[in-house]
Amino acid sequence: EVQVVESGGGLVHTGGSLRLSCAASGFTFDDYAIAWFRQAPGKEREGVSCIKSRDGTYYGITYYPNSVRGRFTISGDTAKNTVLLQMNSLKPEDTAVYYCALDPWTCSGNFRDMRYWGKGTLVTVSS
Repeated sequence: EVQVVESGGGLVHTGGSLRLSCAASGFTFDDYAIAWFRQAPGKEREGVSCIKSRDGTYYGITYYPNSVRGRFTISGDTAKNTVLLQMNSLKPEDTAVYYCALDPWTCSGNFRDMRYWGKGTLVTVSS
């Protein structure tokens, strides 16, 4: 059974930083993609960033909203089989539940394309 687990959310002040971690297990795909999404209250889930993995090597990074470019960084830790999302210069509008998703075929910012999901971790940025 594929499991996706996020961690690292919390409460920070404007301008602060958080690092989210996504741990995926229970699969045998050699090629897959892991994406971060977020969903603010009353809004649709939006893609934040995606990274591909092939035979343990991470590549093909994409950032979706212009608002996170230069502030968020996605990376993969092959040894730990985790994907990190480093979030700097956080703003109140970054407040959302952040989800990690895995798909064996697609690296996408459209939540409908991703197959396996974690339960999310809450990020709250106070002004």
